[in-house]
Amino acid sequence: MRGEYQLTVRTNKVQVKLTIRRNLTIIQGKSATGKTTLLDSLRAYENLGTQSGIIVNCAAPCRVIGGIDWEAQLSRIDNSIVFVDDTQKFVRSHAFQHAARHSSNYYVIVARDELPQLPYSVDEIYGLKNTNRATTKYPVYTRTYTSTYRIYGDELYDGDLPEEVIVEDSNAGYEFFKVLCAKSGIRCVSAGGKSNIYETALSSSAQKLLVIADGAAFGPEMPYVYSLRRFKKIELFLPESFEWLVLRSGLFNDAQTQEMLLHPADFIDCEKFFSWEQFFTKQLRELTRDSYLAYRKETLNPAYLQQHELETIAGSLPKLGITSH
Repeated sequence: MRGEYQLTVRTNKVQVKLTIRRNLTIIQGKSATGKTTLLDSLRAYENLGTQSGIIVNCAAPCRVIGGIDWEAQLSRIDNSIVFVDDTQKFVRSHAFQHAARHSSNYYVIVARDELPQLPYSVDEIYGLKNTNRATTKYPVYTRTYTSTYRIYGDELYDGDLPEEVIVEDSNAGYEFFKVLCAKSGIRCVSAGGKSNIYETALSSSAQKLLVIADGAAFGPEMPYVYSLRRFKKIELFLPESFEWLVLRSGLFNDAQTQEMLLHPADFIDCEKFFSWEQFFTKQLRELTRDSYLAYRKETLNPAYLQQHELETIAGSLPKLGITSH
């Protein structure tokens, strides 16, 4: 399954609109905003169809699973958008992670807490917001219109020099940013994995930090890292992945790459790539195979540190306070 889907669920009192573009979408937020109503409405429509009085508009089938036989339910579902409430204990199990990873479905999970076993994107964590309006035909009645907002919005950068840069991994991305930081006279450290970023930032003596991580799978870590902003000035740079940065830097201007970067959901098959980071890694490897820029994730090809390549990638970054000069 691939592509972006618009979902509208409408009852006589509530209308909910969602945009679903990845295999994992998380809905969080305050109570009484419509999360339970959304699931109940989809379940009623699934059981009763139009007799439920509910209208569901979506180009993909929408299903709700739950209960002790969830695996049997899921085994009968393909190329659909599957909704799950995290009050179902199986959501936190490795069995569910395995099933989701190897299925052709998109998943929308209503979650009260983080789901560390699932690699969901920081860009696909949403809250629901409500607007009440009187109906046109019967003004005495009101309908609640529910839409989504990103819980973690776009980061703004002041361009000031950080005291320290923390990079998620120790692979190619870290090697690139370590060189960039050295040119700016800034200490750069590897956290050795996304789950270590919180402790690395907490234990750092620096008060002004820049954290660089793959946003495509960083969603579960966000509440913990955000909590540190009460004590330290922390800026977060969370591109999809380092490979995504390289692809969009300007080193590759072919039409297919540019189209893929504009509409990645149309190119990424969720059954093959559980995280978008995996897809962008594969794309960069294939695009540079047998060239001087042949990409290896484990160790950065020195060609990317040559002046032209380094400055091209660095020039595509926002004002992070680190430069190639």
